[in-house]
Amino acid sequence: MPKMILIVDDEDDILFILKNVLSKNGYSVREAYSGEECLEIVKKERPDLIFMDIMMPGMDGWETAKTIKTDPKTKDIPISMLSVKSDPADQKRSREYAGADHHLTKPVDFSLLLQTAESLISANN
Repeated sequence: MPKMILIVDDEDDILFILKNVLSKNGYSVREAYSGEECLEIVKKERPDLIFMDIMMPGMDGWETAKTIKTDPKTKDIPISMLSVKSDPADQKRSREYAGADHHLTKPVDFSLLLQTAESLISANN
């Protein structure tokens, strides 16, 4: 059974590209357009990994990740932030405030995306 990755981003083109890359590499992919939608999917489907944008309308990615990581039922789901926010303070906030396991920057390097997916999923099994 393929591992399921949830991509959370409010931009259709990003979702389309990432879904294609991940699907072609054997992953099952779900999409969410907001933090709120992400939390609903996480409750119902428990993904193996989440790639999360930071800047979204409503609940931003940091708040969404923090919500997931502070819930005992979902805290073990690996999360990689995926954002244009790339300075060290943003990366530190992703790890220390939001509890994310990783921080990738956009534009994304697809080989790095796939390496990150593989390492975070295998570390969690």
